[in-house]
Amino acid sequence: MTIDQHLDTFHDLPVRRFGPPSADHSGVTDHGSVAWRVHVDPYGDEEEAFTEAFGRFRETVELEQVSALVIGSWGEVYDSDSSQVVESILAVKDRLTSLRALFIGDLVLEEAEISWIEQSDLTPLLEAFPALEVLGIRGGTDLVLKPVEHAALRTLLIETGGLPGEVARAVGDSRFPALERLELWIGQESYGCTTTTEHLAGVLAGTRLPALHHLGLRNADEQDAVAAAVAAAPVVRQLRTLDLSMGALTDAGADALLAGQSLAHLRSLDLSYHYLSDDGVARVQAAMDAAGVAVDLSDQQHPYVHGGEEHRYSAVGE
Repeated sequence: MTIDQHLDTFHDLPVRRFGPPSADHSGVTDHGSVAWRVHVDPYGDEEEAFTEAFGRFRETVELEQVSALVIGSWGEVYDSDSSQVVESILAVKDRLTSLRALFIGDLVLEEAEISWIEQSDLTPLLEAFPALEVLGIRGGTDLVLKPVEHAALRTLLIETGGLPGEVARAVGDSRFPALERLELWIGQESYGCTTTTEHLAGVLAGTRLPALHHLGLRNADEQDAVAAAVAAAPVVRQLRTLDLSMGALTDAGADALLAGQSLAHLRSLDLSYHYLSDDGVARVQAAMDAAGVAVDLSDQQHPYVHGGEEHRYSAVGE
């Protein structure tokens, strides 16, 4: 998944744009054969409220067959939050009996910067769909998740330019016995990040995530602190893959990671987009080669120097 282009597949299905009133969907006879993408273009020729577009969707598509649903723009997303999306979906929850995968906020940079996307409390979606297996979220502004117990969820992805600390805490305080893949984009304080390693304590403990085998704690300005916490985290012992990419990781964070618990059981370690020195890259590469772990150290960054000070930033903020 990337913020530079819309999803073209989701839940192993091709994404089909539901489109404006003029769109023709008569060629789709099996409404469960695609992942439907519902959105509106507030700047287009056919201006339409999201509730109107979703109303057409529920009248046109056999909702009982839909297993994957992608929500794009719901209007001017920097002025209007996603609560209307939540309400629209909950209104037809009794018909969405096959829904297994849901993505809220499939917007690209041309539509809105990631930090402009106004989210809302998405907890009711997890509560309303106990069979949901995949939940993807883009945008952290005003995002709320409360601790829940969900027996079916296997993948949780939260992409932000600034992750609220209480959201990170709620993920760790939730009980997700089937969750296999968890990815959190932590982001930058200037774009709303309040997440610290303390907020990540529940995730790092892993006690409520017994099936987790992939953990991504990505895109953090404070990636060194994240790496140091991961170095001693109990959850690491159960992982197959670890992703600390897209952050402002320096030699200090990488050295802390190498000095911690063994990573030899991992299949892969992703540190791409980093601020390691050439020597730091060599140390990590040698250590992972010796352990038999595939490591990605691509996209080496260099500090931005201004006023005699060095500045490092995670990959995605605004």
